[in-house]
Amino acid sequence: MTDTLWMTGDDAADRLLDSDPFALLVGMLLDQQVPMETAFAGPAKIADRMAGWDVHRIAEADPQEFAALCATPPAVHRYPGSMAGRIQAVARAVVDEYDGDVTRIWTADDPDGRTVLRRLKALPGFGDQKARIFLALLGKQRGVQPAGWREAAGTYGDDEFRSIADVRDAASLGKVRETKRAAKAAAKSAR
Repeated sequence: MTDTLWMTGDDAADRLLDSDPFALLVGMLLDQQVPMETAFAGPAKIADRMAGWDVHRIAEADPQEFAALCATPPAVHRYPGSMAGRIQAVARAVVDEYDGDVTRIWTADDPDGRTVLRRLKALPGFGDQKARIFLALLGKQRGVQPAGWREAAGTYGDDEFRSIADVRDAASLGKVRETKRAAKAAAKSAR
């Protein structure tokens, strides 16, 4: 493992992400249509409300109760109901396919980068881009570097400030945001 993660600016939330790979995966799942720090703080909110963080308890929770837990202010996400369902679906996939050990996604049978990417993309709520960003995050900040991981991560594997994979502090978060703003502006002017 590499340096301690800095994703949210909140010590408790970052400690959970740093210590629990499933929490990190859920943070990545939540990283859409909300600021990155909000997304990655979601697992800590859930852990506080469930008096702990456990993939089995999340997978087995009553869906309505879990959705209500995610919607309790401050909500886990802008769309707490639909995201609660996605979180539980990912938890069930990890329990059913990886015996509750999320690290098996990137360790079972000594996979290469393309295999890890394929496994990530098979998870509920993980499309191509989200899977590539998470693979880059694993490689850049968690020391998970199977053969060909940078190529499998695409441009997110580059040494640029493109995504949460490149966030290590408030300054790098600002650089990532600037890169995203520039990309949106370029796309808008190309229309």
